[in-house]
Amino acid sequence: MAFDGIVTRAAVRELNNQLAAGRLLKIYQPTETELILTIRSNGSNKSLLLSAHPSYARFHLTDDVYENPKTPPMFCMLLRKHLSGGFLQDIVQYENERIVMFHFRGKNELGDETEKTLIIEVMGKHSNILLIDKEKQVIQDSIKHVPPAQNRYRTIMPGSLYKLPPDQGKINPVELDPESFVRKLDFNSGRLDQQIVNQFTGFSPVIAKEIVYRSGLGGSDAFRQVFSAIQDKLIHHHYRPVIYRENKEDFYVLLLESKDGEPVHCDSVSKMLDIFYSGKAERDRVKQQSGDLSRFLKNERDKNIRKIKKHEQTLKKAEQADKYQRLGELLTANMHQVKPGDKQVEVIDYYDPEQKKITIELNVNKTPSENAQSLFKTYQKLKKSRQVVLGEISKAKQEIDYLDDLLQQIAEAREQDIEEIRQELREEGYLKSKPARKKKTNKPAKPEPEQFYASDGTLLLVGKNNKQNEYLTNRVAARDDIWLHTKDIPGSHVVIRDRHPSQETLYEAAQLAANFSKSKHSSSVPVDYTLIRHVKKPNGAKPGFVTYDNQKTLFVTPEADLIERLKKKPE
Repeated sequence: MAFDGIVTRAAVRELNNQLAAGRLLKIYQPTETELILTIRSNGSNKSLLLSAHPSYARFHLTDDVYENPKTPPMFCMLLRKHLSGGFLQDIVQYENERIVMFHFRGKNELGDETEKTLIIEVMGKHSNILLIDKEKQVIQDSIKHVPPAQNRYRTIMPGSLYKLPPDQGKINPVELDPESFVRKLDFNSGRLDQQIVNQFTGFSPVIAKEIVYRSGLGGSDAFRQVFSAIQDKLIHHHYRPVIYRENKEDFYVLLLESKDGEPVHCDSVSKMLDIFYSGKAERDRVKQQSGDLSRFLKNERDKNIRKIKKHEQTLKKAEQADKYQRLGELLTANMHQVKPGDKQVEVIDYYDPEQKKITIELNVNKTPSENAQSLFKTYQKLKKSRQVVLGEISKAKQEIDYLDDLLQQIAEAREQDIEEIRQELREEGYLKSKPARKKKTNKPAKPEPEQFYASDGTLLLVGKNNKQNEYLTNRVAARDDIWLHTKDIPGSHVVIRDRHPSQETLYEAAQLAANFSKSKHSSSVPVDYTLIRHVKKPNGAKPGFVTYDNQKTLFVTPEADLIERLKKKPE
């Protein structure tokens, strides 16, 4: 992910055009590391996301809806006190670094004019958001604190003087002439891309490799021309926001010839970042919250795989049951040949078309009759064990399917879905139940399937776990609604709230079913659809398991971009 100085430059330019002189109406802090600022500018409200997430730090306008805590954090309250109602004067990038300053002008409780600066530093795990008194350059607070014991050079605590990160001695490439750029490179040392990263501010490995790739085997002239062309785009702000899906997913604000695959073009830098990062931070939080569940389910799955292997060995032995029955019958027919104390007897195998002789091993401590009975008992035991083992193998396979479903649901879960999955596992006896409370304060919340909207506005509902699937299919959907599910593949139940949907709506609902399934990265995924009236849950079946008939099948290739669009209701 190349959120470097060039992406920062493009984002700052775009936000200045859209937000400068706008009024800050609302401030929310949905998570420990993220802020949402609602700014009214040019006659409309816009949501600005500032994130100091250790893996997904960024800033851009967003269309995503974030759940806010009932009690706002202290940092959020402080920002409301100092910034609410203020006007955004401008947004400034420091040099070509990933440090951006949002300058606000407002009034304090006494009506005196004040100037504050909200700074975001996009620096990986060291990312931060700080509120600074513009005149005194004193930190009023920050979303992350860095005490002196942790960093002597740069303390980030309320009351400390704001100090920029240490200067690394790099050169701003926007202000450098192409000739000087070439002179900074040592063509005899190799690793030119690394040299570019080490010497120029804001140049990430992505753009450094692009410069080397475009220059090919050419010498200084080729590098001079390539740098000049890229610098010209930066100076004149000629950006092309794109997302690359091929191989490792990435984004950039310039077209990259070094990347494989066709780029997905975006209307704006914010749109590009919103699409690329949407859900990533939440999935990261979900991954942390559900790590123990995933491990538990994988362990249970492995246990059942081992159980099947063990049962298959028993089954292999049980397949010899008919052999013991045949030996018992042959021994009974030839009882007159056996004497007490014989270790074995050789008899003609009447079941063999060639009538070959066969040797039957005997227990010297048993009479001939007892030996025959022993063979019949072994036959009965193996025959019975075969039936039991086949049942146990079938049960274990059903268990694996169920666990695969749960693992798939966790992979696609929202934060609110995880507790429902835990509760299901408690109800099914996999996890210990929580101690019952003396008083029930609230009724259990109803499951909330995720809502999407087809292009024509038709409501599409998606169950993100078994509780939601059952609630959606058995309680919410009408008998004549359309129900969809990937064919023989773990995934979500999808319902179209329309008896006669258009072909486009049907296709979009099938896209949802494919995207929220184990085959989301496959092509030509089969999706069955039928009326709700034809969907049944067998008695005693695991949660979420259903049978259905009268279905038809669509084949779709999942498109992640389409899913993002379906989240928003058409105007």
